[in-house]
Amino acid sequence: MAEVLFYHLTESTLEDALPGLLERSLQRGWKAVVQTGTEERRDALDTHLWTFRDDSFLAHGTDREAHPSDQPVLLTTGQGNGNDAEIRFVVDGAEPPGLDDYQRAVFLFDGHDQAQVESAREQWKKLKAQNHEVTYWQQTPDRRWERKA
Repeated sequence: MAEVLFYHLTESTLEDALPGLLERSLQRGWKAVVQTGTEERRDALDTHLWTFRDDSFLAHGTDREAHPSDQPVLLTTGQGNGNDAEIRFVVDGAEPPGLDDYQRAVFLFDGHDQAQVESAREQWKKLKAQNHEVTYWQQTPDRRWERKA
């Protein structure tokens, strides 16, 4: 059963927070899949991950390209696990698949977007009822993560 983390973005954007979380996942030897709510968001993250830092990029691909299984990070709008990832990131209130095939799932939601906050609350209740180990993390003013529940 997957460990599930809810990350409440209050001080930074998804574009600021996601690359570092993906880098840490890859350092653990995990493949990652990032599920977005729309194709536009997937495509914007695709561009961002190539250019988010001058001295680095994150090797990745999208579900519209050939050979998704070869990607260390796969961006998708769907519920599949095309690269056999160990960790799934769910953003923008996307509806995740079952999480039993993952070691960890991370829900990132914008605290300034009421629809995303409500979606995260619903997912929390649903996953808690399924007996997943769930934790809630909120950003501090210095953009560190602090466990709240």
